Amino acid sequence: MAIKTVIYPVRDVDAAKAMFTGLLGTAPDMDEPYYVQWNVDGQAIGLDPNGHNKGMTGPVGYYHVDDIATAAKRLVDAGGTETEAAHDVGGGRLVATVTDADGNPIGLIQSPW
Repeated sequence: MAIKTVIYPVRDVDAAKAMFTGLLGTAPDMDEPYYVQWNVDGQAIGLDPNGHNKGMTGPVGYYHVDDIATAAKRLVDAGGTETEAAHDVGGGRLVATVTDADGNPIGLIQSPW
């Protein structure tokens, strides 16, 4: 298990897209009004223009897991708080967030492939 995705909440998606395009040296692989993403050497870097509205206060690292319900339950059983219940973000990909006792978000992603 590894953090393979980092998502940044952004208010100005065009400005953020220009910065990350400059940093990464390539255009995004996915460029939609609701989400922008680059895939660089197995690492997904995303921009979420709705992130602040969902309570994101900074970048969130997402662990890719085989069973999101089990992973989220383990985190909650260990003292975490579910802050974003598992939900489909398209194509069967599930995303959830649990916050640890110090307020740090732990992202989870389960892909259907």
